[in-house]
Amino acid sequence: MKFTEEQVGTVSVLKPSGTLVAETAVEFTELLGDRTALPSARVVVSLADVPYMDSQALEGLLDVADGLASRATTLKLAGTSVTCREILELTGLTGRFQLFSDVEDAVRSFLH
Repeated sequence: MKFTEEQVGTVSVLKPSGTLVAETAVEFTELLGDRTALPSARVVVSLADVPYMDSQALEGLLDVADGLASRATTLKLAGTSVTCREILELTGLTGRFQLFSDVEDAVRSFLH
């Protein structure tokens, strides 16, 4: 599992690559939690290169989303692969995140 991070203006874009399961899910959600801990955090997660995620990854994403919700914001997911999107839909979790077709749209959403 590889993680990259890119700064687009004031927005951090985190891009995991590979399956988000077990240890990689924990490692990624810890990194994501660190990035979203600041009061003015602006973070987008690109899931374009994540073919599959397990329940541990979902749990981690939900924990981060809950932390952001307490500050009246939502976790933004971009480019979600078909399988990951289906996982979110089947578990009824799509409403817990803001979903965007690509990173550019997600980053632009911070301007509104």
